[in-house]
Amino acid sequence: MKIFSGTSNKPLAEKVALKLNTKLSPLDIFVFPDGEKRVRVIDNVVDEETVIIQSTSNPADHNYMEIFFIADALKRSGAKSITAVIPYLGYQRQDHVFRDGEAVSLEVIIETLQAVGVSKIITLDVHSIKIPCLFKIPIIHISALDLFAKKIKELPKKESVLVSPDMGGIRRIKILSKNLDNMPFSTIEKERDLETGSVSAKTINGEVRGKRAIIVDDMISTGGTILTATNLLLQKGADEIYVFASHPVFSGNAKEVLEKVKAEKIFVTDSIYLEKEKYFKNLEVISVTDIIAGSLVKS
Repeated sequence: MKIFSGTSNKPLAEKVALKLNTKLSPLDIFVFPDGEKRVRVIDNVVDEETVIIQSTSNPADHNYMEIFFIADALKRSGAKSITAVIPYLGYQRQDHVFRDGEAVSLEVIIETLQAVGVSKIITLDVHSIKIPCLFKIPIIHISALDLFAKKIKELPKKESVLVSPDMGGIRRIKILSKNLDNMPFSTIEKERDLETGSVSAKTINGEVRGKRAIIVDDMISTGGTILTATNLLLQKGADEIYVFASHPVFSGNAKEVLEKVKAEKIFVTDSIYLEKEKYFKNLEVISVTDIIAGSLVKS
């Protein structure tokens, strides 16, 4: 197995390679003055099983193009197979038509991945359980929920309740609840304006008063959902709050928003590389290295 990395999350790719007792294979990625890229595979990959590790976070278009070019270079160089490990799958929230006249952007991405020769996908905690059904090639959907359960078990003993910040996360909460000896859970009824992106929430289904509330979500983008959910939980009498989210998208002024969140800790994974300027006081990053390495061994 030869492992290659794009430029979006090389630290994670290096950790995965180290876990598998190997090193990243070299790539020549040259950027022309006009921003176009030229990708060249240096190693001999004839009849080799190859892996590309690349998160397609911001800038998503840029990072996807790297995957397309690397995959094409591997295919033309005679690779036996090409597995794309995409810890964060960009465009996953555009998996169907929301309004008339829209493109289904994720389907375009999937068709392109398949067209350039990717033979298998490994991705982490997608936004919708329906997404794997869009692929015609095998897809392995891994999850950070076991990592979250381990962290939650390490917290000081206290009556706790899991909280989904919207109705779409109920399945995720139920799975985590089973991993935590059927810990009770609540859901927040959230409304989002599709044009402005603004979030509002007024109702919690379940009792949180006097309890530790543990918010669990698949991603944090602008931070608005987490801030809204936290404020509502405090209004309803939650004693303390922890936040767990798989993907730290952290777009726009998310850092400033999240610094206002009155949570003991905000846990995210390293599915997306975070520059130091995006860190804040109560943020903690959990690595998904072992999960990715394990899935590559099994596959």
